[in-house]
Parts: sequence; structure tokens; C-alpha cells
Amino acid sequence: MTLDQSPAANESAEKRKLTRKPVLLAAAALIATGALGLVLGNSMPFAIAQTTPAVGTSQTIDTPFGRAPLSFADLVEKVSPAVVSINVKGDVKMADGDMPQIPGMPQMPGMPNIPEDNPLYEFFKQFRKGMPQQGPSKPNPSLAQGSGFFISPDGYLVTNNHVVEDADDITVTLGDNEKFSATMVGSDPRTDVALLKVKPNGKQFPYVSFSSKAPRVGDWVLAVGNPFGLGGTVTAGIISAHNRDIGSGPYDYLQIDAAVNRGNSGGPSFDLEGKVIGMNTAIFSPSGGNVGIAFAVPAGLVQDVVERLKTHGSVDRGWLGVVIQNVSDDIADSIGLPEAKGAMVTKVTEDGPAAKEDIKAGDVIVKVNGDKIDDSRDLARKIAELQPNTDVKLSIMRYGDTREVDMKLGAFPTAKKLAALEEDKPADTGEQMKDLGLSLAPAAKFPGAGEEGVVITEVDPESDAAEKGLKPGDVILQVAGVTVSAPGDVAAGVKKAMNSAKIDKDTVKVLMQVKSGDQTRFVALSLKKAA
Repeated sequence: MTLDQSPAANESAEKRKLTRKPVLLAAAALIATGALGLVLGNSMPFAIAQTTPAVGTSQTIDTPFGRAPLSFADLVEKVSPAVVSINVKGDVKMADGDMPQIPGMPQMPGMPNIPEDNPLYEFFKQFRKGMPQQGPSKPNPSLAQGSGFFISPDGYLVTNNHVVEDADDITVTLGDNEKFSATMVGSDPRTDVALLKVKPNGKQFPYVSFSSKAPRVGDWVLAVGNPFGLGGTVTAGIISAHNRDIGSGPYDYLQIDAAVNRGNSGGPSFDLEGKVIGMNTAIFSPSGGNVGIAFAVPAGLVQDVVERLKTHGSVDRGWLGVVIQNVSDDIADSIGLPEAKGAMVTKVTEDGPAAKEDIKAGDVIVKVNGDKIDDSRDLARKIAELQPNTDVKLSIMRYGDTREVDMKLGAFPTAKKLAALEEDKPADTGEQMKDLGLSLAPAAKFPGAGEEGVVITEVDPESDAAEKGLKPGDVILQVAGVTVSAPGDVAAGVKKAMNSAKIDKDTVKVLMQVKSGDQTRFVALSLKKAA
């Protein structure tokens, strides 16, 4: 301040300083928000930000990790013409817009009632338990809606299998409302991928390409589709996670948080280069609406399935004919495995490839053609990659003994349900197994328990059985490799486990095959040795 300034001038200068301070703070906050909220791992294919952007030019912002777009408009303008709405007319259970909302149960766009042979059945089934069940819905010839996208200028387009299966008529609507009739080239329910074809009649369709790069967690993603039949809609988010298991066989899915709702099924998710990184196929939602958790079939898997559908009209996979589960630490300890690796056979399908060989429930497959198996999904993936009639060598651990099995794979079946194991004849009366914390009785004596095995009537809440999730109504099928039909058989199996256990251990692991509802699993119960 100079000596000749008046007090009024001094006061005015002080006010200007005070006024400017919050403005500077606000600007700093905006810069920080831009730096934190728009950080990307990859450099973006957009022009460098300009002070005064030209009309139609995408701005970007420089961050410590690259550049990020301030607008997705140019990208949307580039890719959205290739995305279409799909209307399906057929004997559908319920139109997409009329899907019931079951509290606590995830909803899959366009698929309110999931049949048992659908690959996503087990994923959604766990959320149905304990929910009020609706009566059977009547067939209703109506329109179901979904999304899809062109992958070539001559009219090939991709969508979800669950959008178009059992369709009598498929109509594709472009962004300009031009409509075309489409035919099914082929579909693969296991990956939920379907390939359609539209007759071009001389028209060149706009199309998009699949990305050859693996997206990273945190990368931007744009979902384009037809939610609720509204037509072309764009939402943005990020890749939330990789390798999500949603119960669809051995395949992994991308998890994204871009808003995906009913009708988005079959629509593409894009990276910032305009390449397809995945196809939206399912959502997890307590309410039926978007909660920021959606799943997409990865681009590489879609591309592989599409090529096979285009060539053969279907996808053939190898099949062992077994139901499998992961090996827990307790199970590994009970059968002498050095580590909890491999896939345990819980069920052998009658007349399947494994049934023709010496493979039994309780066997653990530890290698396929010399390659180690990490878990059940790893085994399923390796077998699915092989063609039917392929010769394979399995390394199997059976209660401490290793053996090799040479066999020929079958073709993965399309039947609605796989056949059950042979039934065992029941015998004897009820008996209490105090050491195991279980009360048992022949399953045949309890309505609804089936004709095989021994039913659990009571479980000691303080026992290891209760801790491992066993409950009244569960049926024990096998104990330590011994098939059981009476409580006395369970005792014999326990005795076998005790006799074969290592002397230096105070606790014995007794391996049991247990059926809960229509699910079969193995459980290793801890049993202390007598002093």
C-alpha cells in the first residue's frame, strides 16, 4: 500500500482480496476434481484440449496419467448407429416391460423366469430361496425387447441368446427407426451369445469391431442399448472387476458400473476407442433396476463364439459327464491331498462318458493331459476348450491313491436335465451318531427325501456338522467312499475313515457326500480320535 492511498481505497483493496480468495479456492477445487475424477490408465485418442474449442471437437483434460475426454459425444456419434433395438415376437412367458420384481432377487433383462437348463439358472436360483413363489405364468404371445449390434456391413449382428431364443419373429430397428426382419444364424446358451443376420438388400450397415486389448479395471466404458424399449440410450461408467463367476459354466465375465437395465441385454459396451469390449448380459439387482452392478460377456469370448456360429451354426464342446465342486482344505486333508487343488466329482451322469470309465463320486481330478487343475472352473474350462471325441488323459486321486484314466470326451448335451445316479435300496432304522452331532434315518422313511441315502433328522448346533452347514432334511449319500442306505452304513464309513487316518493326528476328517435339495456336495466333518 502506498502512503498517498486513502482509507477508503485501502478498504476497497482489502475487500477485493477477500472476494478473490473463495474464487481461487473454488477454481482449485475444480482442478482437483478434474485430476481425481478423470484419471485414466491409457492415453485417449482425442485431440489435445483447446482454450476455445471448435464446434464438434472433443475436449480433453491432461492428468498425471494421461488424457481424459470432457465429453463422450464424438464417440457416441461414431458407434451408436451400429447399435440396434431388437423386438421378438413369440410364445414368451412375459413381455420384458411386465417383468415381476421379486425383492432381493437379481433380474436378468428379458428373462423373468429362468429354466433349469439355462446356464445362468444356478446363479439366480440362490436368490430365489426364501422368496414367495409366483404361480406358473401363462404363455403370452407378445413382444420382448433387447439390444444388439452389427459386426459387419453385410448384416451380421450379435445379441444375447436369452433375448431371441424360441422367437417366432425377430425385428431389428435402427437408430433412424428403419426396421428389418432378422433370422437366427446360431446361438450358444452356455455363453448367452446369438448371431443374427439381416438381409441387406443392397444396404451397407454401420458396424463396430471387437477390441483386441484387455480392458483394465478403472477404464472408462460406455454401454449403448435399448433399456425399457426407449431406443438408443447411452450410459457411462468404468470397468469394476474382471473374472466374475455368475454361474454360467466355466466362463468369466466383466463387471461394469455403467447403468444397465432391462432391454440393455445384448447391447455392446465400448472403450474410448469405439471398440466393443463386452456384451451386456445380466444385472445384479435387489429391486430389478440398476444398482451399478452389471455383467458383460468379454469381447474375446463373444468373437470366438460368433466365428464358430457363423461357420457351424452351433458351438460344440467336450463333455466328461460329471458334476464337480472345488476341493476345500478339509476335503484335501480327509483324502490325503497335499493341497486343496483339483476338482472333486460329486455325481457321475448315467450313460455319460465318465460312467463308461472307472470314475466315481469322490474322485478328485488333479490333471488333464498333464496340466494341473486348480479348481472346478479350471477343469470345466479346459474340457470345454476341447472338441467332442477328443482323447484325454485324466490324473485322479481316490482316497490317497493316484491313478490315470484314458477316455474319450462326449459332446456337451442340450438335454434339459442330466440323468441321476442309480438309486440305492434303503434299510434299517433310525440311529443317533453322537460323535458327528447327527441323528439319522433311512431316507426312504421320510416323504420327499428320496429313495437313496440316509436323511439327517437332527443336527447338534454345537457340532462341526452344524458349522459346515448341514441341516435336517439333508441326505447323506456316501461316507468315506462307502455308499450308504442306512445309519449303520454311516457308522461303517466313519470306522473306515478312522482306520485309514494317520496315527499322528488327533482329529480325523470324515468325507461325506451330501444332497441338499437338488444340489450335491462333499463335506469333511472333523471327528476326534478316542483317547
